[in-house]
Amino acid sequence: MPSLMRYINIISRCGILWRGDKLKESDLNPGQAVYILALCHTPGLSQEQLARRIYINKSNVTRHLTALERTGYVERRQSETDRRVTLVYPTEKAYAILPYVRQITREWNTYLTEEFTEEETAQLYTLMARLCDRATAYAKRKLEDDPADNALHDVRGEVNPTE
Repeated sequence: MPSLMRYINIISRCGILWRGDKLKESDLNPGQAVYILALCHTPGLSQEQLARRIYINKSNVTRHLTALERTGYVERRQSETDRRVTLVYPTEKAYAILPYVRQITREWNTYLTEEFTEEETAQLYTLMARLCDRATAYAKRKLEDDPADNALHDVRGEVNPTE
C-alpha cells in the first residue's frame, strides 16, 4: 500500500500551486496565506506562539514575517510586559485580503471533493480530523518540555473549510 504521507504531501504541494495561481495578482506568496489566517484569527501572538500554532520552525517564521512586514501585512512590536518577546499583529492590509484567502481555501477544498458524495466528504473530514488530532498530539508531547509556550492548539480551527 502506498504511503499515506505521500498522498498528503502531494495534496499539500498541489494546494501551494493552487494558492500561487490565485495569489499571483497580489504581493502574497502561497506560503504566507497561513500567516494571514493565523494572525487575523489571533492578533498579537508572539513569534514563538505563531511558530507553534502553524507548526513551522522559528527561523522560517522569522523569514516569512520579515517579508510580510516589508509588504505591509504585519507589524511586529516588542511586548510591554516582556521586552524579550516580539508580538505580531496583522495590519489593515492583512484584514483586507483575509476574505480572499479564506475564499481560495474554500475553493480548493471544493475542487478536491467535487466528485465526492456529501457522505464521502463528511467521512473524509472526519478521518482527516482524526489524523490531524493524532499528528498534533505527537507535536504537543514533543514540545511539552519547552517552558516558553505550551499553548499548542487544534490547527483545524485556523483554516475552516466552511469559512
